[in-house]
Amino acid sequence: MWCGKTWTSLSFAESVTRTGLSGPQAAAKPDPATALIGTRPHVIDEWQDVPAIWDEVRSTVDSPRTPPGSFILTGSAEPNKAKVHHSGAGRIAKLRMSTMSLQETGTSSGLVSLAGLFEGKFEPQLVQQHLDPLAESICKGGWPALIDRESFEPEYLDSYFAALFDVSIPRKGLPGTESRNVALSLARNLGAAAKLSTIAADARITASSTRATIERTAAHIQALESLYLIEPITGWDAPIRSKSRLRTKPKRYFADPSLAASLLQITPQRLLDNGQLFGLLFESLAIHDLGIYARALPGASAEPLHYYRDSDGLEVDAVIGLRDGRWAPIAIKLGENKVPEALASLSRLRRKVAANPAARNSRPAFSAVVVGAGEYARYDAQADAYILPLTALGA
Repeated sequence: MWCGKTWTSLSFAESVTRTGLSGPQAAAKPDPATALIGTRPHVIDEWQDVPAIWDEVRSTVDSPRTPPGSFILTGSAEPNKAKVHHSGAGRIAKLRMSTMSLQETGTSSGLVSLAGLFEGKFEPQLVQQHLDPLAESICKGGWPALIDRESFEPEYLDSYFAALFDVSIPRKGLPGTESRNVALSLARNLGAAAKLSTIAADARITASSTRATIERTAAHIQALESLYLIEPITGWDAPIRSKSRLRTKPKRYFADPSLAASLLQITPQRLLDNGQLFGLLFESLAIHDLGIYARALPGASAEPLHYYRDSDGLEVDAVIGLRDGRWAPIAIKLGENKVPEALASLSRLRRKVAANPAARNSRPAFSAVVVGAGEYARYDAQADAYILPLTALGA
């Protein structure tokens, strides 16, 4: 989805088949093997347009004469799974690409390393971050094609949404106008773990029964996920013995915060004038970058980023969990004035986890509050937590 996957793949390749073009697609449909012709490593771009290519690649890499890394498949949408006969397990590794982080665009210095925090390495930094550049970053997004643009230009995302709702969604058998309403509802309920019934009512989805309405709404969300517009963040399965029930329903964020801003018709100036909305979209920006940095951590799973919420009303915006059991809770606040509230939530979560004597990891590797505006990246010894402006954070 316009995040640089083709450019990145071609930097490692010797040849390419562009299956999204009519000529290569027409040749590959009757004979998928034609898409594999070329000097290796060979890129097959938009392979999902001819799903049989997947099984052809899987069969070819089974040959002892095919070395690892011979093929790089790129796609901006999930294929019809009914047309793919093999999962690719053990043969094809999947790598999810994101739009660029603030560290990649140069907006963040990256002087505070997330990997370093897990290893206990930290040096205080003078940051002096103000809100104006963050408002611009949220609306502009991390799109590689826009990195050299000096200011926010909404027409680029307008054209992206036109292609999505006028072409890609109808191909999945759903009305584009209805899907746009669902996407807009998700933008209005950003990071809220909204119920399907809430989204259906907000998007004005109606069907023959309540169940049918829910199923229709779920189909739209599934389609938007398959097109990589939205990404679910699941609740953290904390090692807690408590009467408080955990909330594990997924929160849904957009693949880039600019997508939500565009749907809501938000400009940088409107963000600066609306602190509540700015806070929601800043949370989306922080989750976006934390997800990128977390997936790059040694020992990270494919989905290391979660959130925590329970029936006692305790909520922590992000929890990073590694395969070896280490974890780190992170609260997200737009300004320093909300830091005391965030520190209190982090402390409550640490106490809840520590109260379980059977927990293997009773204490987190670290705790942190990520803020938008802030003077310093620093450690608060009394709260045992870091306060980190997002523009100081990196992988």
